Amino acid sequence: MSPATALATHVAAFSQAKVLCIGDVMMDCFVDGQVSRISPESAAPVFEYRAERVFPGGAANVARNISALGGQCTLIGVVGDDDAATRLVGSMASNTDITTVLLVSDDRPTTVKTRFEVRGHHLLRVDREITSPIDVASENACLDAIREHMQAHDILIVSDYAKGVVTERLLAEAIKIARSRNKPVIVDPKSPDLGKYAGANLITPNAHETRQACGIYPDTDEKAEDAAALCLNASHADAVLITRGSQGMTLMLRDGSISHIRSDVSEVFDVVGAGDTVIATLGIALADGMAITEAAHCANVAAGLVVGKRGTATVSPQELVAALEQQTDHGARKGQPLILTQQEASHHAQHHRMQGKVVGFTNGCFDILHPGHISLLKFARDRCDWLIVGLNSDASVTRLKGPTRPINTVTDRSIVLSALGMVDAVVIFEEDTPQELIRAIQPDVLIKGADYTLETVVGADLVMARGGKVFLAPLVAGKNSTTTIERLAQSDV
Repeated sequence: MSPATALATHVAAFSQAKVLCIGDVMMDCFVDGQVSRISPESAAPVFEYRAERVFPGGAANVARNISALGGQCTLIGVVGDDDAATRLVGSMASNTDITTVLLVSDDRPTTVKTRFEVRGHHLLRVDREITSPIDVASENACLDAIREHMQAHDILIVSDYAKGVVTERLLAEAIKIARSRNKPVIVDPKSPDLGKYAGANLITPNAHETRQACGIYPDTDEKAEDAAALCLNASHADAVLITRGSQGMTLMLRDGSISHIRSDVSEVFDVVGAGDTVIATLGIALADGMAITEAAHCANVAAGLVVGKRGTATVSPQELVAALEQQTDHGARKGQPLILTQQEASHHAQHHRMQGKVVGFTNGCFDILHPGHISLLKFARDRCDWLIVGLNSDASVTRLKGPTRPINTVTDRSIVLSALGMVDAVVIFEEDTPQELIRAIQPDVLIKGADYTLETVVGADLVMARGGKVFLAPLVAGKNSTTTIERLAQSDV
């Protein structure tokens, strides 16, 4: 069993982990729209509102990530007496593994970050917040909550977004309470004064925070090692984990040992909340008893998954296990086919849409794979984030192509398709057309070859009625299964 596979076996035990989280609770709001003209009143784009999505943010997103990974979390924070707090609580209502202890303050609003997006790209961010320290009464109430809940939890996470909740007094007392009960403490720091986090077991500054704290930007392994040593000395922590974006992570322990953990990110759609995923995964992994190096590796993989999604996203245990199992000891990827039923595909598609991803669909017999098929699949994958391929069953192919077809069984065809990197899932359908499959999946984009027209593409009306798009892929001249089969029949082979 490889180390990566061994880590995957630990993930199933995450459901036993109990994490206490204190920090800056906020709401992330994403406003989707489009810009097609400039205002006649001034040189400013006109944003045409389409839809709005809200997610728990900051420390609340840490709690959401812990819940998504199967753990239990008690979240302590401060919100305002306002509609944003009501919406924030409502957005977490379905997370039954999260217990909220949200203290209401009359002198500050709930922090809200509103991002205006056009086709997944951030156009503008508006922050509604007060960042001054919370008052003594709120400090005391938070500390009372920590004292009440700490013993029943395995670990304390402090999520500091510099919005006023993590005051120096609250931080020092929270760490003292946890350590007095032999509970480890992880801090996601925001202050450049790392000395205020003294007593923490682990701090997790990102590259920008590292430069602010010690003056070194960790864009090489050598600089990361120097920066980690300075951060470790300044914070008096047991370990420091510097998150370095696409370059992965650097972990330094108090004994001076160093680990550079490489990133395996193939696509980056959005980095919002990636730090929350890192500290949540670290917390739940350490609470499960993982060694710190193993926990950091899991957090690195989880971060690589979440940046491939749009918006404030999370990672499921199944996704994390699959990603870990796909890695060899050297971090290389291995294919893992996803052959789904119609119902499973519908659930997967819904999950990916909720994560802000574009779900694509194409279909065919794919009897003898040729360059035309590869061109179609590449074209399709370039136009979506997650591609489902509908595959005609053997009986369906026979009805469409004649009694001598298919040449390859549906089992063989599905295995070959699933092994292709541009295919995310394969669904076998028995009907002559994928009409009902498309109706169940509700893809955002539908792709067929240019030998079709919009009027003849099955399911085009369903997709376009939902606001989706239909694309026609260019054909590769002379490349089709029928020609290949005829050529084989005429040969002596």
